[in-house]
Amino acid sequence: MKIAEIFHSIQGEGELTGVPSVFVRTSGCNLRCLWCDTPYASWHPEGVEMDIPEIVSHIRDFGCPHVVLTGGEPLLAPGVRDLAAAITGLGHHLTIETAGTLPPDGIACDLASLSPKLASSTPPPDRFGEIWTHRHEALRLQPEVLRAWLDGYRCQMKFVVSGPADLDEIATIREIVGKSLTPSSILLMPEGVTPEELAARRDFVIAACKRFGYRYCHRLQIDLFGNTKGT
Repeated sequence: MKIAEIFHSIQGEGELTGVPSVFVRTSGCNLRCLWCDTPYASWHPEGVEMDIPEIVSHIRDFGCPHVVLTGGEPLLAPGVRDLAAAITGLGHHLTIETAGTLPPDGIACDLASLSPKLASSTPPPDRFGEIWTHRHEALRLQPEVLRAWLDGYRCQMKFVVSGPADLDEIATIREIVGKSLTPSSILLMPEGVTPEELAARRDFVIAACKRFGYRYCHRLQIDLFGNTKGT
C-alpha cells in the first residue's frame, strides 16, 4: 500500500488528545474536502509502496503502545485489514481515523474516529472540476456505513464546524443515524489550519457545545507544530 508518512507525535484531536502515538498515514482519498489539511495524502497522493512487515517494523521502532491509522482515507488502502490485525496483534491500541464512507467489514480497531463530512466541505466546481463536486457530495455522508461503525465499535464522531448551518446538519445526522449517537460522543472541531483561523471560530463552537451537550475538540497539533507533515 502507498504510505505518505509514518511518524511519532502526540494525538492532537479527540478523546486521546495528548497521548503519544505512532501515526501511519496512507495515501489516497475518495473525497475532496474544500478545507482538506493533508492534500499530499488526498488531492495529490504522495508516498512510497510498503508492505505490512515494513510498516510494522517502523511502528515497533518507536516503542509506542498507541497507533493511529489515518489518511487520506485509510479504508481505501489495499490490505488495510491485514495491517490493522497485525498492529493489534502486537498489543497496540489502534485508532482508525476515517470519514465513515466505507464499511468496517470486521476490521480490528480499538477506537473508530469517524469524521463525516458536512455540506460545507463540498468543493465548488472551479476547485477540482464539476465531476469531483458531484462525486464528493454523493459520497460524503453514508448513514448505513456510520451505523455499522457505531453498532460494532467504540466510536467518537468528529465534525468540522465552520458556521451555523453545520449545526443544523449535525442535528439531522443524529436523527438519521439513531439513538446510539449520543451528544457526549460528538466532538465539534473548529475549521481552520492556523491558530488564528481556529481562534476565530472557537467561541462559536464552544457555545454550540454548551448548548447541545457536545464535546469541544481542539486541534492541539496546529497550536504546537503548525500545519506541517510529521506532526
